[in-house]
Amino acid sequence: MLQNHRIVVIGTGFAGIGMAVRLKQAGYDDFVVLERAEDVGGTWRDNTYPGCRCDVPSHLYSFSFAPNPDWSSTFSPQPEIEAYLRQVTDGFRVRPHIRFGHAVQSAHWVDDRWLIHTNQGDFTAEILLSGMGPLAEPSYPKLNGIESFEGEVFHSAQWNHDLDLSGRKVAVIGTGASAIQFVPAIQPEVEELHLFQRTPPWVMPRPDRRISRLEKAVFRAFPLVQKAVRAGIYWGRESMVLGFAKLPGIMKQAQKVAEKHLEKQVRDPELRARLTPDFTLGCKRVLISDDYYPAVARPNVEVVTDGITEVTPTGIVTDDGVKHEVDTIIYGTGFRVTDLPVMDMLYGRDGLSLRDAWAEGMEAHLGTAVAGFPNFFLLIGPNTGLGHSSMVFMIESQIAYILDALKTMDAEGLRQVEVRPEVQRAFVDGVRSSMRNTVWTRGGCTSWYLDAQGRNTTLWPSFTFRFRQLTRRFDRAEYETVAM
Repeated sequence: MLQNHRIVVIGTGFAGIGMAVRLKQAGYDDFVVLERAEDVGGTWRDNTYPGCRCDVPSHLYSFSFAPNPDWSSTFSPQPEIEAYLRQVTDGFRVRPHIRFGHAVQSAHWVDDRWLIHTNQGDFTAEILLSGMGPLAEPSYPKLNGIESFEGEVFHSAQWNHDLDLSGRKVAVIGTGASAIQFVPAIQPEVEELHLFQRTPPWVMPRPDRRISRLEKAVFRAFPLVQKAVRAGIYWGRESMVLGFAKLPGIMKQAQKVAEKHLEKQVRDPELRARLTPDFTLGCKRVLISDDYYPAVARPNVEVVTDGITEVTPTGIVTDDGVKHEVDTIIYGTGFRVTDLPVMDMLYGRDGLSLRDAWAEGMEAHLGTAVAGFPNFFLLIGPNTGLGHSSMVFMIESQIAYILDALKTMDAEGLRQVEVRPEVQRAFVDGVRSSMRNTVWTRGGCTSWYLDAQGRNTTLWPSFTFRFRQLTRRFDRAEYETVAM
């Protein structure tokens, strides 16, 4: 049976839940949220690997309208963030709007409405809002012979909790943000751990600590104190933009901290050389950990820097001809960030697919609206990612912009809004110009921030308060509009 709604939201991570809460608060009740899983949480529901936690301080990595005085530590672990999203969902009473087990298969702009196909039936909507974040679909490397491997294989984002790793010979492929968290967690259990590293990351000390009972009591009794702490963290993080995007030379000083951290924790000069990056700190995602280096320095860990030639039924052969006998392969290879699955699901005006619209790279006006796709808005769209601060801040900025768009449509009797191509082009050109002298572009590395053409279509190249200024108001002059 076809279900008709004014607004359809896809996804129940921070973006989808935040959007649903704000829609309800603004008086919009005719909306549904489509979620493929059986509970909310997005990436924080799916990533349950050992040691999973956030690398943005807890007080900042939360909604401004829903502070949590009960974080256990300054950098919250995955179960607490997942629980927080459930609390927000139920506390603001948006769960009745969610349709769980509804995997979106495609969405087409047909007859001035969006027709959305799911595995449990079809929906129509005047307005379609995507909260499908970029850290949703695991990325797998192409390995010759992987289908012949006789052992266990899984991705860190789909952790096999039924598998006891005790005494196993484990290959970990990748040394990014996930691997540096789960490697220390599994290293004491396994017999051997072969860590296949293509490029070593820069790792900074993790300034984590438990939040005391007294602090929690103060936050509960005096919410303004927690708000002030949040503001202090925000502005401290914002100052990091100077090094990342404005004056990359500053990163040389920060890099010395990372170098000392490595030198202190890894005494073996040969291993230390393997773990030392050859690019400027910040070019790739900066990782924080106090237990990664000690773990990889343990006797049962081998850091492999030669490329993988092939996988055999019982191991992995590297370019130097060595066969590494393993019975388990764990991918720590991240996500499809610049090749989003939504690109093959969405079809706008005249049947234009989002993949075709983004044939030259992902782009959107304010990371939110795409020319050729009427009444469609993206949360966590192109160039809204961050290398220094909280994505929740960016999400809330976009939510405010989308709500102003809806209010403008209601106030002025508009049936359709679609960003003008020249407006989108001007915005994208400005972002690319700002990106030229950043550490992400000039730092001497290839990262997941970059697309196949080498363009950084992922990160926002400036201060987050600047993004909030730009999204504070919906400017209808930037859009083609159709009246009721």
